[in-house]
Amino acid sequence: MRSPTLKRSALGLTWFFSPLALLLAWTLVAKSGAFSVQLLVPPQYVLDTFKELLHSGELQEHLRFSLGRLGLGFVGGACAGLVFGTCLALSKNVEAYCTPLFQTLRQIPTIALIPMFILLFGVEETFKILIVAKAVFFPVALATSEGIKAIPRSYLEVADVYRLPLRSLIIDVAFPAAAPPILTGLRIGLSRAWMILVAAELLAADTGLGQMIEMGRQMMRIDVVMVGVVVTGFIGFVLDYGLRLLEKRMFRWKTR
Repeated sequence: MRSPTLKRSALGLTWFFSPLALLLAWTLVAKSGAFSVQLLVPPQYVLDTFKELLHSGELQEHLRFSLGRLGLGFVGGACAGLVFGTCLALSKNVEAYCTPLFQTLRQIPTIALIPMFILLFGVEETFKILIVAKAVFFPVALATSEGIKAIPRSYLEVADVYRLPLRSLIIDVAFPAAAPPILTGLRIGLSRAWMILVAAELLAADTGLGQMIEMGRQMMRIDVVMVGVVVTGFIGFVLDYGLRLLEKRMFRWKTR
């Protein structure tokens, strides 16, 4: 029988299998000559361009802008989603008046709103931060609402017996009890926000990872485009994996 340590080591090795397989396939296709170098750049060229962008500081500058926008938009959208989701779960009036509009608006793809946001707010930082906040708001609000509604009635009855004020009811009872679905909503919102931000920067930005990819496309620098694509995927993975680790750490009791 395998030991738990051996199982974890084997699982860790499998994480590298698919990236290595993709890298190998990429190298073989690039060397086959089926595509020109201008269309499919070999991995070595991409690595050299990555080092060049890193050495010049250009990549760090674009990342600084992108992650700054993501942070501001995520915090704003998540806070608004928590507040609205709580109101939606605890107030019958808010639920009755806002649910139809909320359910309708959350079905609209965020990327479809980019042209309208550009018309309303221009192409400066406000547009990018708001589009990120919109992408975060709906998953967090929905997860918060559903999580609080799923709290066992006995919890609320105990709170009622102790005559807890609304603030204590929300902070000390509702949020801790609904924490798992809320954290899942934050994870989904963060992933969506990152994808939407890069798409928005592709369309209208002077800085940021998406703008670097777009400039590479315009200059036919496919190596720069590939660096941007790989870095975008890696950062998205790190952000999601970080929240997953936080979720596991906070709710270890669920796996016992």
